[in-house]
Amino acid sequence: MNKIGNQFASIEQITDQYLGRNRTDAARSGDGVSFEELLRRKQEVASGSGLRFSKHAAMRLSDRNINLSEEQSERLESGVVKADEKGIRESLVILDSLAFIVNVPNRTVVTAIDQNESNENIFTNIDGAVIV
Repeated sequence: MNKIGNQFASIEQITDQYLGRNRTDAARSGDGVSFEELLRRKQEVASGSGLRFSKHAAMRLSDRNINLSEEQSERLESGVVKADEKGIRESLVILDSLAFIVNVPNRTVVTAIDQNESNENIFTNIDGAVIV
């Protein structure tokens, strides 16, 4: 430990010693997400950067001839924003006769389902749902 004037350590060292963490951990929020990541997400939402579609979701949309209108895309994005505000990480977003599974932190649509084609209407591995 670097002593300053033979009595005191630096503020960083005292913080590390007493809080038992390093500087990068100190910049993280309670859920383990860094401040930088939270800021990036909020900036993406504010800038309207939109959602990404995984390769699987893009194939599903193409195979089922699903084309989202501009209005539907905006509603889907607003549903993801609402899910994010509630702390949902994997969300089912129901939009008209379509259902989307969205990884909210990554703003990525994982899969898309036309509810008219869905056999069982069972959705797993989600922790919340938004109907828009």
